[in-house]
Amino acid sequence: MTLDYQPSQESLSKLTPVLTKRWLSPDAWKIDVYERLDGYTALRKALKAHPDELIQLVKDSGLRGRGGAGFPTGMKWGFIPQNDGKPHYLVVNADEGEPGTCKDLPLMMADPHALVEGVIIASYAIRANFAAIYIRGEAVHAARRLRAAVQQAYAKGYLGTNILGSGFDLDVVVHSGAGAYICGEETALLDSLEGYRGQPRLRPPFPATHGLYASPTVVNNVETIASVPYIVLGGSQWFRSMGSEKSPGPKIYSISGRVNNPGQYECGLGVTLRQLIDLAGGMQPGHKLKFWTPGGSSTPMLTDEHLDTPMDFEGMAGVGTMLGTTAVQVFSDQDDIVYATYRWIAFYHHESCGKCTPCREGNYWMVRILHRILAGQGTHRDLDTLLDACDNLLGRSFCALGDGATSPVTSSIKYFKQDYLDYIEGRKAPMFKGELVGAH
Repeated sequence: MTLDYQPSQESLSKLTPVLTKRWLSPDAWKIDVYERLDGYTALRKALKAHPDELIQLVKDSGLRGRGGAGFPTGMKWGFIPQNDGKPHYLVVNADEGEPGTCKDLPLMMADPHALVEGVIIASYAIRANFAAIYIRGEAVHAARRLRAAVQQAYAKGYLGTNILGSGFDLDVVVHSGAGAYICGEETALLDSLEGYRGQPRLRPPFPATHGLYASPTVVNNVETIASVPYIVLGGSQWFRSMGSEKSPGPKIYSISGRVNNPGQYECGLGVTLRQLIDLAGGMQPGHKLKFWTPGGSSTPMLTDEHLDTPMDFEGMAGVGTMLGTTAVQVFSDQDDIVYATYRWIAFYHHESCGKCTPCREGNYWMVRILHRILAGQGTHRDLDTLLDACDNLLGRSFCALGDGATSPVTSSIKYFKQDYLDYIEGRKAPMFKGELVGAH
């Protein structure tokens, strides 16, 4: 870590510590510390408002889903039918499994009550009396801290029956999954939560009407729900004062790879990679930026030509990629693009649930073709076959895993075809020997 590096004032001005403002406070995860730092103040304010007013507030704020899709949160809440005689549910997607993503886990570790308070407010808004937080099974420490926060909230009267004398009841369960990447997809998560094998459902019907236990359900990401108390306290215009017009608010960017100080940097949406690298202490000595992912491996990669592209939903779409989970992975001229693509496709092949033939078979064959190229046994036709496999995979799966798996392949061939040809035409020494053995 480089401590003597000083980012520019322009880059520093992009920092907007909202969700992360308590992270460095001693014992920030304890409820008494949280309460001293405005904790549960938003809940008291929210419980005095009508649920519909809260939904409208979130709509007016322009908050968009922080889990990758960027769907307007208030609109999603508004889809829940009212007076339908069915129980309503809130489910928080804490199954952070996208390669490179590390924003939700540190949030739950450092400030779990922000999520708990957001859960209570969101549940009140959509008239839910039961909420579940679905967390990755490997995230043992975060799950323990989150369960402790829930227990503390019960003890203080923030959860349970007649919360703060409002007449509103809510029970919250923290559920640990079994470590399946596919369960980050909301309908596979719901199936897993119900005790079934985690596989995506056919939609429609959508979770808003047929979600958990076939009842109206809102599924939101950790960062999305943790943003709600701040919107209640600060108001929609305050929230819109950060970020860009169509992508308002702050966002936690998790940057890793060839930078001196990898970590989480909370900035207004629209920050550029150049500014993020500056905040992260610059590139490591001897390394020059070659390619990067704006939101994890399932978002098409970009190059040094896109250093100054605004990293918001519209900016990334404008250059043919997605903001995703803002898992910014930075690679240099010393990293092998073909090998990186191979590793990502091996991950998708391993994590595919196998329900959809294009995803199950497409990733199976792509990982073998990429291995063959890296073994010096590839042909020019292999590149056409890879693109053909992606064409048959994109848009032909129940969920976005299949679409995401095409991203590193198509974007790497688009920008770095020569790197593939160097292996195929013998200008680069083979990385592997022999064929890929086993399922990998």
